[in-house]
Amino acid sequence: MQRRSLIALAALALGAATAVQAQAPDWKKIRIGVEGAYPPFSEVGPDGKLKGFEIDYANALCAEMKAECTLVQQDFDGLIPALQARKVDAIIASVSITDERKKAIAFSNPYYNTPARFAAKVDAKLDVSPAGMKGKKIGVQRATIHEKFAAEVFKQSEIVRYATQDQAFLDLKSGRIDATVADMVAIDMGFLKTPAGKGFAFAGPTFTDVKYFGVGSGVGMRKADEKVLGKKFNDAIAALRANGTFKKLNDKYFEYDISPK
Repeated sequence: MQRRSLIALAALALGAATAVQAQAPDWKKIRIGVEGAYPPFSEVGPDGKLKGFEIDYANALCAEMKAECTLVQQDFDGLIPALQARKVDAIIASVSITDERKKAIAFSNPYYNTPARFAAKVDAKLDVSPAGMKGKKIGVQRATIHEKFAAEVFKQSEIVRYATQDQAFLDLKSGRIDATVADMVAIDMGFLKTPAGKGFAFAGPTFTDVKYFGVGSGVGMRKADEKVLGKKFNDAIAALRANGTFKKLNDKYFEYDISPK
């Protein structure tokens, strides 16, 4: 009787282990959350298709991992909730690796790193310091490191929040805000070097404080998936650096090296 019970328990345990193994993802199919409103990293072209550095980079990572990937467009402030709700499996959307975010999700190694800067009218002559920006309206994209930085450092300024960085650029152009702070590359390539950016320029220094800006942007994922999926992404990130794919994409979109140092 005891032997039969042990055999039965062993069979149940084996069955449960097999079921868990069968349910464990092999990551041949991956849903990746992207923003689609952050040129030149990610945007929607005139044809309605996603394009940009991170779109090409995500596809290159998937090709390296031999995975079938689906890009899921989502507002930036909804990306981490979508990940936690299992609507996507990973995020590739210029999500900076910060200590605060690491409390909620896991990250791959960084795949790019660029500083933050302010932009304003050429003739604004702004003193970009907490005292110098007193009473000024600073536009930021909601749920970003730039929002947190502006709110905590420029406490005497009025922080105006937007769903997308493009909306902040529109209000800067129309004069509704005095300045915007964002990723330097996004400002340069997504605004200053476009017709809409005529008459505007960078203002003040670059900002790189790790407390706010982290160590670069990485692929976000659920902590439970970090061991297997994280290794796949890290191996692919290293491979794209080694085989020249990253440099090729970097040079396609940027005039400078955005690789993490």
